[in-house]
Amino acid sequence: MAVLADTSVWIDYFRGGENSGLMDQLIDENIIVTNDIILAELLPYLMLKKQNKVISLLKEISKIELKPDWNEIIEIQHKCLQKGINGIGIPDLMIAQNAKKNGAQIYTLDKHFGPLSEIAGFDIIKN
Repeated sequence: MAVLADTSVWIDYFRGGENSGLMDQLIDENIIVTNDIILAELLPYLMLKKQNKVISLLKEISKIELKPDWNEIIEIQHKCLQKGINGIGIPDLMIAQNAKKNGAQIYTLDKHFGPLSEIAGFDIIKN
């Protein structure tokens, strides 16, 4: 199964954080995928820091295409609000929907993806 590594995991990985071992394993298994939202969150800072090698490597990762279903995103956000889950941004809703549509798990360090996964119906990997 493909694993969509969230921006929070990539940042931790680049800093040599505690989740680096699992990321190394997932990369070695060649099951990591990305999308344009995650790249848009990561690449500008890496460009600023002139991390051209890292940018090139990130661009080589298999990318799952974003095709947002806005009605579904609105419904997921509505369900979140009904359950008192506030503050989930549209990018994270799009990432969740993208993973679900492509049968990918999300690897994240962000706590709000836990309740979001139950509402939207996708699997997460937590460390």
